[in-house]
Amino acid sequence: MGIYDTKSIRDRLQGNSYVGRGIVVGKTADASKAAIAYFIMGRSANSRNRVFALRGDDVYTEPFDPSKLEDPSLIIYAAVRTLGNQLIVTNGDQTDTIAQHLRAGKSFEQALQTRAFEPDAPNFTPRISALLRFENGDFSYKLSILKSIDAEGSDCARYTFSYPPKPGLGHFLHTYVRDGSPIPSFQGEPERTEIPNSIDDFTREIWENLDESNKISLYTRYIDLKTGGMEYRLINKNSERSLP
Repeated sequence: MGIYDTKSIRDRLQGNSYVGRGIVVGKTADASKAAIAYFIMGRSANSRNRVFALRGDDVYTEPFDPSKLEDPSLIIYAAVRTLGNQLIVTNGDQTDTIAQHLRAGKSFEQALQTRAFEPDAPNFTPRISALLRFENGDFSYKLSILKSIDAEGSDCARYTFSYPPKPGLGHFLHTYVRDGSPIPSFQGEPERTEIPNSIDDFTREIWENLDESNKISLYTRYIDLKTGGMEYRLINKNSERSLP
């Protein structure tokens, strides 16, 4: 396999019981749309007690059964937020940190310099984030991961990857390599993956290849680069329904 080999999202997910939370960003094969996906998985009852909910164009995680909610600090947050011509996608409350810094004229990297991995020893779950910027009929995007530098969680290593959009190419960043105890954090660069023209094909390929026992919710969005119009799909395993 060469360094530029690009796999389908099916091949990236199939047979891996636990990749954790994941972000995919890229451009459709016909070069007409930007594409994003965000999904969550969970092993504990508290993690599995979640759904995605829309508030305008933004996406939040919410408890499915509020009476069973234990610790909301790491599982309830804004996952997707629109800010002018920018779109933020993350796996935690760093969404709001990024938005606050961008409003103040600061950068994605400056925002994440103030944050670190999650304090959930011994896993030290990485914080993963994406920023898309739309202008001149196209877009650019960045992906970031904040992860523990060692098994003790003594300090944080911060990595940012910047990409020009290429037709049919996406990048996939997820929190874990696979299941384990402790769970091993993602390693290396975001994975190259294919972005189809159809949002339904994209959504189906992700959802059907996430581990059935551990998958919780999925949100996908395609943004038309000429008109700015968008379409989305939202699937919650708990409520067993999709939107629209």
